[in-house]
Amino acid sequence: GTSADQDTRFSDKEKKLLKQMKFSESLNAKVDMNKVKLDTIKPWIGKRITELLGMEDDVVEEFVNNQLEADTWPDPRKMQINLTGFLNGKNARVFMTDLWELLLSAQESPSGIPPKFIEQKKEELKKKMEDQERVGDMIKKFEKDKEDREKERKKDRERRKSRSRSHTRDRRSRSRDRHRDKRDKEKERDKYKDHDSDKVREKHTKRDSRSKSKGKLVSNGHSSPTKTKKEKSRSCSPKNDVRKSEEKTNLKNS
Repeated sequence: GTSADQDTRFSDKEKKLLKQMKFSESLNAKVDMNKVKLDTIKPWIGKRITELLGMEDDVVEEFVNNQLEADTWPDPRKMQINLTGFLNGKNARVFMTDLWELLLSAQESPSGIPPKFIEQKKEELKKKMEDQERVGDMIKKFEKDKEDREKERKKDRERRKSRSRSHTRDRRSRSRDRHRDKRDKEKERDKYKDHDSDKVREKHTKRDSRSKSKGKLVSNGHSSPTKTKKEKSRSCSPKNDVRKSEEKTNLKNS
């Protein structure tokens, strides 16, 4: 234990620090810890100490929690003095100012929770709901896009089938047209052949009829009234002319 002299020296030193140190005005107000839900504030205490020290410190965090749980009406100034050795004077003052304002607001809240935390929680829930809605919208959009792509693929398949059927019909139609044209050409060719055959037969018939008529004239003792080309050529030849001239001369001399 400590002697009365030591307690007096500690008390005197504490009083001296209380006069020398700077404290926030909010520390003048008292907090009834029975009206505060400390469990909702403990996460903030650990986070704030880590921010001020630049690292986690479970010892300091546990020290602060013990100070708040040890007394129904904790003394914030003594807490700041005790934290100075851990956080230094400036950080201890900043930390206690923030902590005490939270405790005062929690004390005034019917729920015992700082309204700031309630608003933050609402924002978190709102953001979470928005994220869920956004995810839901993304899923719906993905499903819709998937359905649209499936419909488009189905339409493409139908168009390809339709083009294939149309191409087949066109090919068959062209084939029929080619066959029809071929038949028409063959018919036209056969028609010309028949016409030429008729002409040839007609020519042969005329020639045969002329031959028959000549034969009849010869058999009846009549000469052909017309001379052949060969006879005409002989009658018109120079030898015949000379012979005729000689015959005329002989007749005159006689």
